Amino acid sequence: MTGLGELERAAMDVLWDRGEPVAVRDVVRALADRDLAYTTVMTVLNRLTKKGFVRREAGEGRAWYYAPVASREQYVARLMLDALSLTGDRETALAHFAQSMTPPEAEALSQALDER
Repeated sequence: MTGLGELERAAMDVLWDRGEPVAVRDVVRALADRDLAYTTVMTVLNRLTKKGFVRREAGEGRAWYYAPVASREQYVARLMLDALSLTGDRETALAHFAQSMTPPEAEALSQALDER
């Protein structure tokens, strides 16, 4: 899975936080502190669409609306799996990961494994 650049991640954060399809102009407004051009944000969203992170749908007039293909949690889980694939010893890497968890995190993981 391809990672996200800094600006792509900021745009994805807007989409994830909104929870509904968002127009380019709304992403521009949400990222106003970055002083980005409309065309820059549009390019980023189009790139995210091509990478498979975002789906694009037609809106009113000529506007396109963008929505994430997967949740933030699904994306992070994919990153974790990708990182795990970098090791030649997945079991040891998983053991180190498990040892670094807080008790509530370990309990959540245990519950998820039980439900599996």
